Amino acid sequence: MSAHSILSLRHYRDELIAHTHEHPQLVFGLRGRLDFELDGRGLRVDRQALMVVPAGAHHTCGSSAGSHCLVLDVPPGHWLANSLGAHADSCQRLLDRPGPLQLDPRQQQLVDWLAAGEVADPLMAEQGAVLLLASLNQRPAALAAKGLPYAAFDAHIEQYAAYPLQVADLARLAGLSVARLHARFVSERGMTPMDYIRERRLQRARQLLEATLLPIGEVANRVGYSSQSAFAAAILKAFGRSPGALRREPDDN
Repeated sequence: MSAHSILSLRHYRDELIAHTHEHPQLVFGLRGRLDFELDGRGLRVDRQALMVVPAGAHHTCGSSAGSHCLVLDVPPGHWLANSLGAHADSCQRLLDRPGPLQLDPRQQQLVDWLAAGEVADPLMAEQGAVLLLASLNQRPAALAAKGLPYAAFDAHIEQYAAYPLQVADLARLAGLSVARLHARFVSERGMTPMDYIRERRLQRARQLLEATLLPIGEVANRVGYSSQSAFAAAILKAFGRSPGALRREPDDN
């Protein structure tokens, strides 16, 4: 891989790209949202985020509204060792770990500066790639973020679906602040934690409507709705059917 191709600007559209490549790749979000499927997970890249695609990892990506990204294609061979020196081993570990990472404001400034025109110069592109990789290895604690405990979230929501649920409940399960949990949800799932709670409650309501003969008012109470009309409106918005229609025609959705 030649030096001038290490960094490049790319515009992704709604046509899906599905492939693998023999080198690691970092995709930095500039504008818009890029949807990814990588390592069996649905993920996204937007501003102040990046996606790590290890060598040989099959991935699919596309953007319904268009997405601009800065892409770092890591050259094969001894480039890491020759260019990163003492950072090379930690860089390689980062490049072997698939998934999204968050940038701090200074790292995003570096991405923006390079995207503004420096990628056109082969020397600046190569040195910019080195700076980006070195900066990522200065914040290992932030970059090694574990996935959110969705199974624990789901169990908690199902257990307490009839009661008032707070985002703080999920934050405690994840060991994060409410603000950090909110940012992680928006980055990973494209929704807020409260949206997730509402979605899980309505999925549970649908199960009860289709699999039991409980009165609709009782189903509403079991998933935290004291108003049957509000429950009916939420079900209609989520599934395009009234609660009664879901019960009569469960196979239509």
